[in-house]
Amino acid sequence: MNQINIEPLRATLRLQFHKGFTLDDAVPLVPYFARLGISHVYASPLLSARAGSMHGYDVVDPTSVNPELGGEPALRRLVSALRAQNMGLILDIVSNHMAVGGNDNPWWLDLLEWGRLSPYGEFFDIQWHSPDPLMEGQLLLPFLGSDYGIALQDGTLALRFDAKRGTFYVEHYDHHFPICPSQYGELLKADAEPLKLLADRFSTLSYQTDAYRLAIPLKEELRELACDPALMQTIEDNLQAYDSKTSEGFQRLHDLLERQSYRLASWRTAADDINWRRFFDINELGGLRVERPAVFEATHAKIFQLVEQGLVDGLRIDHIDGLADPRGYCRKLRRRVDSLAPGRHLPIYVEKILGEGESLHRDWSVDGTTGYEFMNQLSLLQHDPEGEKNLGELWQRYSERPADFRQEAQLARQQILNGSLAGDFESVAQALLQVARDDLMTRDLTLGAIRRALQELIVHFSVYRTYIGALGRSTQDEVFFQQAMEGARQTLSEADWPVLECLAGWLGGEAWRNRPAGRLRKRLKHACVRFQQLTSPAAAKAVEDTAFYRSAVLLSRNDVGFSTEQFSAPVADFHGACAQRLANFPDNLLATATHDHKRGEDTRARLAILSERSKWYVEQVGLWRALARPLRDDDQMPSAGDELILYQALLGSWPLELHLDDQPALEDYAKRISQWQRKALREAKLQSSWSAPNEVYEQATESFTQRLLLSPEGDLLRSALGKAARTIALPGALNGLAQTLLRMTVPGVPDLYQGADFWDFTLVDPDNRRPVDYASRQQALQQSLDLPDLLTHWRDGRIKQALIAQTLNLRAEYADLFRRGTYQPLEVIGSQANRVLGFVREWEGKRAIVIVPIRCSALLENSAEPQVDAQQWGNTRVSLPFTTAEENLKGLFTSVAVTKNRELMISAALGDFPVNLFIQTTHT
Repeated sequence: MNQINIEPLRATLRLQFHKGFTLDDAVPLVPYFARLGISHVYASPLLSARAGSMHGYDVVDPTSVNPELGGEPALRRLVSALRAQNMGLILDIVSNHMAVGGNDNPWWLDLLEWGRLSPYGEFFDIQWHSPDPLMEGQLLLPFLGSDYGIALQDGTLALRFDAKRGTFYVEHYDHHFPICPSQYGELLKADAEPLKLLADRFSTLSYQTDAYRLAIPLKEELRELACDPALMQTIEDNLQAYDSKTSEGFQRLHDLLERQSYRLASWRTAADDINWRRFFDINELGGLRVERPAVFEATHAKIFQLVEQGLVDGLRIDHIDGLADPRGYCRKLRRRVDSLAPGRHLPIYVEKILGEGESLHRDWSVDGTTGYEFMNQLSLLQHDPEGEKNLGELWQRYSERPADFRQEAQLARQQILNGSLAGDFESVAQALLQVARDDLMTRDLTLGAIRRALQELIVHFSVYRTYIGALGRSTQDEVFFQQAMEGARQTLSEADWPVLECLAGWLGGEAWRNRPAGRLRKRLKHACVRFQQLTSPAAAKAVEDTAFYRSAVLLSRNDVGFSTEQFSAPVADFHGACAQRLANFPDNLLATATHDHKRGEDTRARLAILSERSKWYVEQVGLWRALARPLRDDDQMPSAGDELILYQALLGSWPLELHLDDQPALEDYAKRISQWQRKALREAKLQSSWSAPNEVYEQATESFTQRLLLSPEGDLLRSALGKAARTIALPGALNGLAQTLLRMTVPGVPDLYQGADFWDFTLVDPDNRRPVDYASRQQALQQSLDLPDLLTHWRDGRIKQALIAQTLNLRAEYADLFRRGTYQPLEVIGSQANRVLGFVREWEGKRAIVIVPIRCSALLENSAEPQVDAQQWGNTRVSLPFTTAEENLKGLFTSVAVTKNRELMISAALGDFPVNLFIQTTHT
């Protein structure tokens, strides 16, 4: 496959692969994707992940393609199918972490077996030197289901022998904790000559500098001896002496474990005592030191092989902000990919959450982000600022929580830093203390003072992280750092301000290279890296995984990558963002739905209507709460805040064709809502949590929801909610069509999430990763276009699919126009000018004019279709900045008349279809 002949990157389709949807399952779907107008399939991680993984981010073996997905042969079959359609493959890769714990990651198990003698000792981001004497030189393993002593006492730590590998390990449910071969001598004590001699040789490993190498043939010899039933029985008998349910075995097994390179502990200790970097606060995902050349090569070897063989046409880097040096990593990856694929440009995208006012650094040598910020820009466009006050007051009145999201996020950051990331926070504080001690002028600073200043600095960070280099903070980062400094000053005692100033200097205010090479510079750099690798997970856990589930002024403004403290934004902001993207990252991905989203793209589009109908919604909430009283066992459960969040979740996700007398459909929907609700309660960490589930509250809340959706006593509330959902469904669908067309026509590369070619009313994962009914989608696309039929039956989703196919195939026909064409906002004039957005793309004599309605709920109140009646537009028109010789412009489905005054009437432009795109070819 060295001869690559594929279409330029035009549109991507994200697929989530797992054992229920393998690479071979995607092969017969490729022709459908091609007809839809997709140029590249954008795959979730494909390297070997933990058995049963539904997402692929828990890689256990980066040297092979996941056998559960069909392995490399299936990958080649998929790529062959793609090539037959001139399509490419973009691959999601995980550079930041691997799955750890369990018994399936050979690198991790080798590390546990040998500690720092393992060649993988430098692969994982471990702090071997700890201020805690109990942890010095040991790796904390917080994988026990109970306290260590209890696990020993209960016998859930059992010493085992693996005869196939010739190794000893301690087993705790699914976890294996290898025993270092230097201790095998005592485990093999026997009168039998072969075992006795082998035991002596194992014992000498403690004194050998190359013990790791010498142990390999010894373990092979042990494996062979274990084939003798008598010797195997002797080994098994020896293990009985380590039965921890006996007093002697308890002490013997404990003594053995104390001599390992790790310390076993309860999972609850991780938050405070963890001495290795995880992905956020997930114990089963260990951070990698990919900045080290050996780690970079080992973790990317298979990826590079696939690139060199022409099987991969682009890369998506997961969680780039988790790396020690994102810039250095991206530039190094670009060089390698370019060298492996000469003559081809493989796009590289980074999963990067951009804060308000933040932009991707242009010197990273990447093609852009995965497009979360575009979701935010589009969402802001579709929210009516008039609704913010009413919705905020409603939320605050009932929930008794702040309507100001920034305040909610700061409270969550404090909780996270003192809770699940406390150990990571302490690691940074200790690193900064060492920096302070290195200077006579700061050595009197106390750890307590550093902790206080550090916490407030992180709490007030408005971005995920800075990118400190050898010269310190960049001008771009300085803006956000100073914002955090000002916020910290407001909440810190003035006595701690000098400490805060010291932190500002150490954390990029002064250049590393100004310090003498050696220990002092190394400590400062280490503190900076640790700080940056803490602010990122602190932001993610506090905002995405906590505050989003606590604050519900309007849930459509709570999603990954959103600046939720903003409620809406003017049209000019959207135009400005598009122009900036074209100038800086013209091939940036544009997403409106992802595997990470909290709500599907059409769920958010529908909920945004509440910003336009806020007064109506406030009235409805009062009615619903009254109807809900008979469904409660306790007035306090669910809380008023959780009740409002539930109502919004139902309004947004209510299936379009759900009939209240269809009991099986209601039961299926109730299961989805209950699954979402349990996750929402635990993520919020107010009434319940993952670490300490409040079963009483969760059960009471689930009972409330089940009665609402399924029981006779819930009939009145169920009917009222269903009616309300239908009321906003139609304008919500218009919003959905508008965001679909914008995603496919503004500067950037449109990304379609699996299944979102029909309506997407999903909730957070795993709901947004349910199986997709591709058979109905394939059948729908084969039908002839009938606009009246599509509009009449808009609920079945075919109208959205038709829009996608028609637009993407126009992108294929006019590829350069959409890829590099200029972007110019169009002036809208007339009575409904504030309800229309228009722009023109132009390239070498070709133009694309895009017209979409925005915030048009009021114009649809008497409509049966998601289209504004032509008469409602009145004299509203778009002023065209050019003269056209044609009397008609060719739209998506029909031609439209243009006035002689270089104006396009909206009543004509949107007369046949809810949104429109016109292509004009000029002659120069």
